[in-house]
Amino acid sequence: MNVLPLTQGYPGKSTEHGGLGWSSVTLVRHGERLLLADTGSFGMRSLLAARLAAHGVDPAEVTDVLLTHAHYDHAANYLLFPSAAVWIGAAELDWAAGRQAAFDPLPELYAADLASNPRTRRVARDGEILPGVDAFVAPGHTPGSVVYRVRGADGTVLFSGDAAKNRAELLGGDVDMTLDRDASQASVRKILDLWREYPDTLLVPGHDVPMRWTPSGPEYVGKRLAGIRSWFGEDLATTTHFDLTDPEGDR
Repeated sequence: MNVLPLTQGYPGKSTEHGGLGWSSVTLVRHGERLLLADTGSFGMRSLLAARLAAHGVDPAEVTDVLLTHAHYDHAANYLLFPSAAVWIGAAELDWAAGRQAAFDPLPELYAADLASNPRTRRVARDGEILPGVDAFVAPGHTPGSVVYRVRGADGTVLFSGDAAKNRAELLGGDVDMTLDRDASQASVRKILDLWREYPDTLLVPGHDVPMRWTPSGPEYVGKRLAGIRSWFGEDLATTTHFDLTDPEGDR
């Protein structure tokens, strides 16, 4: 199994412009299958294209897209992988496709397409969906959020999506942005149990750096990378860079 991060999730919120939508997108080579865990937002398209190309991957080679939930920053780009089966929670799709447009992160037209798309595969309960790939229902953030676990002879990776978005939610037990707080708190406990089940498990949250569980608790694997480049001057050559990484970056 080979885990290839394409984009790194960020544990923060915009103060003036709504959601950032900076989510984790991860490619996993698992036996004969090429899995993509979530697909990111529209703003990531050029970045995804460049990073797939850097790994020598044609989007048509992806065999399975594992959607943790239907929000735009995780699900909008599944159409860019034309050969892939698209896995999503059955309860998630029923909820997403059966509601009116609202001022929230759900891309209604994409949900409608998923509901009728012949490539869509619905996850109704906990269990194996592909050889070595398990799905676990984890409602709260959305009604049908799903956590995926990919296990091979050389390691395990767990994708929590926004059921547990970041280290703060995992350690604190409470969550930000949920449709059902009690369900979310139960899902966080479930994710912690799954994480600890296999000591080698790498957890990839929806909006944070991947982590491993250690005797002292979760520890980041890799360095946080995030920033904004702005034009405040009188020409394009004058830029200001804002570093948005954790100032204590060794945590």
